[in-house]
Amino acid sequence: QVQLVESGGGSARAGGSLTLSCAALGSISMVNRMGWYRQSPAGQRELVAIKTSDGVTNYADAVKGRFTLLKDNIRNTVSLQMNSLTPDDTAVYYCYLQTTIRAHWGQGTQVTVKG
Repeated sequence: QVQLVESGGGSARAGGSLTLSCAALGSISMVNRMGWYRQSPAGQRELVAIKTSDGVTNYADAVKGRFTLLKDNIRNTVSLQMNSLTPDDTAVYYCYLQTTIRAHWGQGTQVTVKG
């Protein structure tokens, strides 16, 4: 059984920074992709950043140049360094892990950016 444990998040002022972390615990088969999605109150869940098994990191256009995804392949952890935050970044952020068997989601962590 796989569990994704998220930490970080909270509140920040516009222009500030926050870091999210996620650790995958349990019996994990080969990891295909791992990263973060987010969902704002009025929106759908959308990709923020994800790293594939071949080492490619994909970012949403809205966060390119501001967010950095780091993945530890040995520990199966990911962190999302978020800089130059704007109120549009306010959302619940979900850690995501896709293995060869299935996809897993974290419980979500709230990020609130005040202008």
